[in-house]
Amino acid sequence: MALLQQEKQQIIESYRLHDTDTGSADVQVALLTSRINQLSQHLQKNPKDFNSRRGLLMLIGRRKRLLNYIAKHSPDRFRELAERLNIRVKK
Repeated sequence: MALLQQEKQQIIESYRLHDTDTGSADVQVALLTSRINQLSQHLQKNPKDFNSRRGLLMLIGRRKRLLNYIAKHSPDRFRELAERLNIRVKK
């Protein structure tokens, strides 16, 4: 199940960098994290759903690439974002 429009707007408002920001890497990571959490819960209930598992792995890979980009360009922002989203990262 995809994110509802209200949930998406709420995530965008809480993670945006400025007033008109809707697509920065921070916002994208927050949206992906929300979707990853939903899919993880779905897969706990439906362990044989291999198509959703593949989609989850693709989302995790995309989030990892975005997090690497943020870490490379702004390490302080990366640490703050990982802490806010409860994402485990290598130290």
